[in-house]
Amino acid sequence: MSAPKKLFIKTYGCQMNVYDSERMAEALGGEGYVETKSPDDADMILLNTCHIREKAAEKVYSELGRFKGLKAEKPDLKIGVAGCVAQAEGQEIMRRQPLVDLVVGPQSYHRLPEMEAKAREGEKVLDTDFPEEDKFEKLKNRPKAKRGPTAFLTVQEGCDKFCAFCVVPYTRGAEVSRPVDRILREAQDLVERGVREITLLGQNVNAYHGAGANGDMTLAQLIWELDKVDGLERIRFTTSHPNDMQDDLIEAHGTCAKLMPYLHLPVQAGSDKILKRMNRAHTAESYLRLIERIRAARPDILISGDFIVGFPEETEADFQATLDLVEEVKYGTAYSFKYSTRPGTPAAERPQVDPKEADDRLQRLQALLTKQQREVQDSMVGRDVTVLFEKAGRFPGQMVGKSDYLHAVHVADCDRAIGDLARVRILSSGANSLAGALID
Repeated sequence: MSAPKKLFIKTYGCQMNVYDSERMAEALGGEGYVETKSPDDADMILLNTCHIREKAAEKVYSELGRFKGLKAEKPDLKIGVAGCVAQAEGQEIMRRQPLVDLVVGPQSYHRLPEMEAKAREGEKVLDTDFPEEDKFEKLKNRPKAKRGPTAFLTVQEGCDKFCAFCVVPYTRGAEVSRPVDRILREAQDLVERGVREITLLGQNVNAYHGAGANGDMTLAQLIWELDKVDGLERIRFTTSHPNDMQDDLIEAHGTCAKLMPYLHLPVQAGSDKILKRMNRAHTAESYLRLIERIRAARPDILISGDFIVGFPEETEADFQATLDLVEEVKYGTAYSFKYSTRPGTPAAERPQVDPKEADDRLQRLQALLTKQQREVQDSMVGRDVTVLFEKAGRFPGQMVGKSDYLHAVHVADCDRAIGDLARVRILSSGANSLAGALID
């Protein structure tokens, strides 16, 4: 019996890319590949790329350059580029970096086994189509390993919003929602493999409108169907758009016990002028009123957000409006970035903010967000939370898990196992985590 081939996958970017990398590993697992943590002993290297961050393509070429010597030592090594950079620049990658054997877009990774076979025959393979067949269904019978207690599950892909700064509509395509029965089947499979918490993924996950038994279902209706899955204890979802936060989803936050009190709801800016330039189709006021309604349904909910500073034509007054909005919302956690151009997007053609000014604004925003995050964490001291244990800690007898609010929690003298849920009293707050003790 021949030794298994080894696969190294490096994943960049969002949770959906993490999910896609898992599916690609399963697809190639059916062809005899097992994953390795080092590219040095791999028979195939896959870079699953993200096009959101600045100079994303250049970073991919830099990473590929590091494999030049390895390819020279191992001529049979196959190197592939997947994900959103692959979708956007597939032909250019093949032209510019000859050591690449295959390029596959995020909608075609179910075709990897066929592509790998062609690459083994010496063919250069490119597939950045938006195929009609359901890639998830194509992979459903692949070998599946035991899982940890948490997992991602893609329910919706693509985006129809066309924000002026974003490449997602061009790399992931139009909004498509998976049918309810297929999501439930995958969720049940994950639970049978050890998963207790599922995070539903989508570029605009709360725009979900998948086909159900009696017509299309909303995300809230899907969550209530998942609530019936025995053994599934926790449900989360990301990323949401304010314009798609429907009444039934707000209500579910107050009534569905399995839906965790955490919501990532990006606003991007606090200036209506900048929001309009971004093509966000909501205002600062409508966002703030939405937050009020959500907190009325679930008063203890932790709100997370995304922000872009230094967007083209942003003035100091526009930036101050963002700071004012942050002060009013009081975020438990947030992600903030300096605007960087994406070729082909409308914002790339507009007058740009001075980089030094953008840097200064980012530092000021992050200082405020860090202060708020610490205040929310500190407010947890003395409270009782439920923790899902995910791994052993650094010290003997210590376990680490996530609270209902997605805070990392360290528990000493813990006799619980990975995958256990337990009530924990929070005793102290650190820089980025909490420490507690088992209540019982």
